[in-house]
Amino acid sequence: MERAVQHAALSGEAWMLSDGHAGNVRQAVALAAALELAHTHAITLAPRAPWEWLAPRMAPGSRHAFGPDFSRALASPPALAIGCGRQAALATRLLRAAGSRVVQILDPRLDPKHWDLVVAPEHDALAGENVISLIGSLHPVDDAWLAEARDGFDLFAQLPAPRTTLLIGGPTAQSRYDEAALGRDLALLAGRLRAEHGSVLVTTSRRTPDAWRAIAQRQLADIPGVRWFAPASGDAGEDNPYPGMLAWADRIVCTPDSVNMVSEACATRVPVRVLGMDGCDGRLRGFHESLRASGRVQGLDDDAWSTVAVEPLRETPRVARLVRGRLGL
Repeated sequence: MERAVQHAALSGEAWMLSDGHAGNVRQAVALAAALELAHTHAITLAPRAPWEWLAPRMAPGSRHAFGPDFSRALASPPALAIGCGRQAALATRLLRAAGSRVVQILDPRLDPKHWDLVVAPEHDALAGENVISLIGSLHPVDDAWLAEARDGFDLFAQLPAPRTTLLIGGPTAQSRYDEAALGRDLALLAGRLRAEHGSVLVTTSRRTPDAWRAIAQRQLADIPGVRWFAPASGDAGEDNPYPGMLAWADRIVCTPDSVNMVSEACATRVPVRVLGMDGCDGRLRGFHESLRASGRVQGLDDDAWSTVAVEPLRETPRVARLVRGRLGL
């Protein structure tokens, strides 16, 4: 972190702070890119106990929560700090006290008054004068991003249409989607793909259990296409064809567990089917109900399937405009 802190301390620069989890990093980076900031630096936080457990609440010695480099950097903070996740929420509080303007992404589970702006999904039901609500999550997917991905993965053009992209996540506390449901749904999907003589593009995440991978391999074994299974740990690297799979899809099918994954699928111009929405609880269920009510997503069995282009859901540019206006950037 030392080098990042030394460079980012220069005036007019911005920090993007997170705990390093891919979904949090992606949201902070996406907002910074949409703000068209000239000098940005991504910083991964490594909090220490007891502040790691208490974040984003302040406690004695909180300025030392992220180590001596961060503590020294508070003497010359960046002009803007964008944080995503609970650990980053403590860091952005400290930076605001030091003089930075700060934007916190995701509900910090604390009064929003501690930040200049809080960007939170509407299914969190967070309200306040400085709260910006959005449907889903922040991400970089737009027409330019998709066009670049099509160029980068032009070999996918050779796959038979319709091309169905399948995004597989994994179990979560708010999703009761399980192996049995996945096996049943993929058997139905495989039957449709065989009848259409199309192809499938499958990708998983690090959270995908081995049993889920095995189900996908077995149920779709005879369907032409591309399969990419993320490593259970470590860096997935640049080999992940996920961008190309979104860009070349004629339709997208997702498991229900990830707001980020479903949000990015909905940012394309193709129909999206979400498996197991009715088995979700709490805020995740509210997210899916909102998308379903708007007509942007359907379940596996809803109505006739189509590959007709649809209006994409893209909240990142709107949120960036509001952030620029409210902070006077």
